[in-house]
Amino acid sequence: MEKRNFDEWIGGFRESIANYKYYVDFDVVYENVEKFKVELNILNSLIGSKNIEKEFLDIIKQYPNTLKCVPFLLAVRRLEILAQDEDMQYIYKFAQMNYAPEQYAVLMKETGLFELLENHLVSSLIDYALGVEVGLNSNGRKNRGGHLMEDLVESHIKKAGFKEYYKEMYLNEIEEKWGLDLSSISGDGTSTKRFDFVIKTDNMVYGIETNFYASGGSKLNETARSYKMIAEEAKNIKEFKFVWITDGSGWVSARRNLKETFDVLENIYCIKDLEEGVLKKL
Repeated sequence: MEKRNFDEWIGGFRESIANYKYYVDFDVVYENVEKFKVELNILNSLIGSKNIEKEFLDIIKQYPNTLKCVPFLLAVRRLEILAQDEDMQYIYKFAQMNYAPEQYAVLMKETGLFELLENHLVSSLIDYALGVEVGLNSNGRKNRGGHLMEDLVESHIKKAGFKEYYKEMYLNEIEEKWGLDLSSISGDGTSTKRFDFVIKTDNMVYGIETNFYASGGSKLNETARSYKMIAEEAKNIKEFKFVWITDGSGWVSARRNLKETFDVLENIYCIKDLEEGVLKKL
């Protein structure tokens, strides 16, 4: 097999693999806002109020469930909020009030929610909540990015025609299913290592790791070192090969560690390799 050039290989890495759902998953946004639709519409009556504190107290006394959407208006997922003033720390609970209604009015005032409503800075809390949820949803891009790479790799596994492959399989499961000894990888059974994919062919088991890094950081160096160790240990295991599929411009800042793994791991591939049908050669 012709020796590959690392600089040419990493030069083909991509900045992004984002699809249309990567940026904001609006289906989830709408679903999350819908959960608070009734409560938000009740609180809409506070917009432009001339006596907002009294009207707020009247609402939560008559409709205590409206409190559940207050954390959401502050871009908080939990039904509990901590707040510190000069004297003490308060732990506000919203599933059921743990303070007098007046204390919740203090929270509304000090966080700026009363000002937002009183001064007519928003015309609809439904619209405002949609904006908040879009912001919260964007925080999930990192997780969606990880799933995007896994989905992409799986599509190429299917294109390559593999009939027997598994997702998220632990070392001990591989050992039990095919009678392999992977103790050198697992640290004599002390590791709970899990592969993203496992492919079984007639004479080989392939353990596959996948990831995509759009930005740098210490995590990349740790990953490269870890996979280098697995690559070196796997060389001595018959009927098993380790495969690493990675990509992303984040590797540019960690190229030295990546090259060390590239030099010892024959089956290290990027998205371009997948598109060129490298999996069919396994």
